[in-house]
Formats: sequence, C-alpha cells, structure tokens
Amino acid sequence: MSAWTAGLATRLGGWWGGLWGGVRRAASDALPVRVGGQEFARTPSTPARMLGFDQTLLWVTVALLAWGLVMVYSASIAMPDNPRFARYAHTHFLLRHVLSLVLAFVAALIAFQVPMATWEKLAPWLFVAALVLLVAVLIPHVGKGVNGARRWIALGVMNFQPSELAKFAVLLYASDYMVRKMEVKERFFRAVLPMGVAVGVVGLLLLAEPDMGAFMVIAVIAMGILFLGGVNARMFFMIAAILVVAFGLMIASSDWRRERIFAYLDPWSEKHALGKGYQLSHSLIAIGRGEVFGVGLGGSVEKLHWLPEAHTDFLLAVIGEEFGLVGVVCLIVLFFWLTRRIMHIGRQAIALDRVFAGLVAQGVGIWMGFQAFINMGVNLGALPTKGLTLPLMSYGGSAILMNLVAIAVVLRIDVENRQLMRGGRL
Repeated sequence: MSAWTAGLATRLGGWWGGLWGGVRRAASDALPVRVGGQEFARTPSTPARMLGFDQTLLWVTVALLAWGLVMVYSASIAMPDNPRFARYAHTHFLLRHVLSLVLAFVAALIAFQVPMATWEKLAPWLFVAALVLLVAVLIPHVGKGVNGARRWIALGVMNFQPSELAKFAVLLYASDYMVRKMEVKERFFRAVLPMGVAVGVVGLLLLAEPDMGAFMVIAVIAMGILFLGGVNARMFFMIAAILVVAFGLMIASSDWRRERIFAYLDPWSEKHALGKGYQLSHSLIAIGRGEVFGVGLGGSVEKLHWLPEAHTDFLLAVIGEEFGLVGVVCLIVLFFWLTRRIMHIGRQAIALDRVFAGLVAQGVGIWMGFQAFINMGVNLGALPTKGLTLPLMSYGGSAILMNLVAIAVVLRIDVENRQLMRGGRL
C-alpha cells in the first residue's frame, strides 16, 4: 500500500511540475500591458471578448454634458424677456439642447459600432463629403446666414454646421494620410505639401463663411497629427511658421479682425467698451462678480441681457459668476482629465501597432483640449474673442453631435485595444 501511495505521489508530483512549468513558460512569453491600473497579459490562448471601455472617460464626459445642460438652462432662462426672443418660451433653448443631446447620443451609439478599419476606409470619402457641405453652405437659399455669417444648413430639427463635421473629417483624413505616407514622411513635397493643400482648401471655404475660429482648430488638429505621425522637427516648425504668418496676414487684411485685436488689448476704453470689447468686458465683470465661491446657481446678473451669447460662446463666464473660482478650476480639471485619458488611449493604440487608431484618438484629444483652451482663454480675457464653443457644454446641436461622435470613436479604439491585449482579434 505504501509503495502504491508513493508511486501515486510521484506521478502527481510529475504532473503538477509539468503543469506549473507550462504556466511559467506561458507567463514568461506573455506581453504584460497595464490598463486603468490593472495588468493584463496578451497570450494566444486567451479567449477574445469585449472588456468594456474606459469608465473614467465615460463619466467625465457625462459630467460635462450634465453640467452643460444645467448651465445652458441657467444662461438662457431670461432670454425671452428680450424683445428679440419674445416669442420663445423660457425653456426654448433647454428643450432644443435636450433634443440635440438625444440625437447626439444616437449618432454616438452608431459610431461606436463602427470598427476602426471601416473608419480608415471611409476617411477620404468623409473628407470629400465635408468639402461638398462647406461649398453647399455658401449657396444662397441652401446655407443659412446669421449676423452676417453663412455657416448653417437648416435640417428642420436642427441647424447643421458643416465646419463641425470638417473638424472630424480632417482628423480622420490626416490620420489616414500619415499612415499611407509613413515611408516618405521625411520628404516635404511628397509627404506634407499635399496635406497642406487639402487643409488650405478647407480653410479657404471656412474663411468665405467666415469662420476663422474653426479654421484655426482644424489647422492645429492637422499640425498635431503631422507631428505625432513622425514629421521631423525642421518641417514641423516650418509649417508652424507658415501658419503663423498666414493667420497674421488674415488679421492684418481685415478691418473687423484688427478691431477685435485692439478691443482685446484695451476692452475698457471708450471706443471699445460698447463695441468690439463689449462681450469681453462683460465676461470679465461676470467672472469678477463670482469671486471664489460664486453667487449661486441661477444668481447671475450678467446673463440678464448684459452678456451676449451667454449660452454659447460665453457659457464659462456664467459658470464663473455662479460657481466662482472653484467652479472654473473644477471645469479646467475635468477638461484636463478628459484630454489626458483620450491621449492615453491613443498612446496605447500606437504601442499595439495600430497607428491610424492611435493618431485618431490623439487628434480628438488635441481637438477637445485646444478648443476648450481657446474658449476659456477668451472668456478669461487671455485671448482675443473667437467664435468657438466650449466642447460638450455650450448650446449648439452640431458641436454637441460631432463632439459625442468623436468621443464614441475614442471609446471604440479603447475597446479594440483591450481586445488585442487579451489576445483577441479585431
């Protein structure tokens, strides 16, 4: 009996030793990847399955959308007291913003279902579609003009702004272009110049509306993707210098733009206080009234017909007045965290040899971060007045729609990253 027991123990020991050795060899061959504080191993035997998506990115986005909804209502609730908006109900802008959010969520869910390989194939066609719409908006009786600018196409339920689609389309096209031109990225005329021409065409169409703010965002997105795609520093700084000179000439050649710069430099002067510096001066008054803790939700005075466009471009001023320095700092932290998570997902994709997906995610990060920076800078008086909304928060159906579609694409990239980390296939 003891001999049989000893034999069994020997066989079990050999079996266990072989199993443990196999586990150790598999562990040594695995590629550890860290996601959200957890370490995963990429092994051939791991079953492919969806591992969810970045919860932090999702909840920060939801927080910004919810806060934006509350602030749009707060900033617009008194607008019907103005004779210009007398026929509107007090909830008019709130209900339209809710409708925009519903449509944006539906579009985002559809975009989330589209694999990145499909987005890569669609990138050139989406860019062409954006160009067609940018031309269409300039056609009389097709494009809708407001305050001298022709930027919208009426679609019944909402006014669509093609420049918002152009931001997303250029982002995808630039990422696809850099992947295709990876082998010649050191040659200016073969790699960079064609992309520059494409962005220049978009810029000319935007300046015809006019919408210099959107052109600036698109130029920065394209520049960022070129830099992240591997264009050398010499070419990058040469392109940057060309853009700076181009924007300088645009400002110098336009009396209206020059006045905005002068008003920014001295918004309190007698000449500018009731003219080009009016919005900026009242934005600064609103933020000054908020002090550290604000006057309380709904307590803003500047939104009572003193600060124009309080629910769109100058929503941050109302936030600063009602929530004070604490509210503004919290908002800055949320946007910083949003941008940080998006850029992190992009780096993960590139580490997994998914260059197109990585450049798209990082392009979205540049888009959200730069536009939020410009809007905050304008509201705080650090930058000249520009017609750019606060991403995910300001009133504007087209902006909300394209912002959520872009976030959905980033979440799709994160899902595909996690599949690959678990050894699955796309």
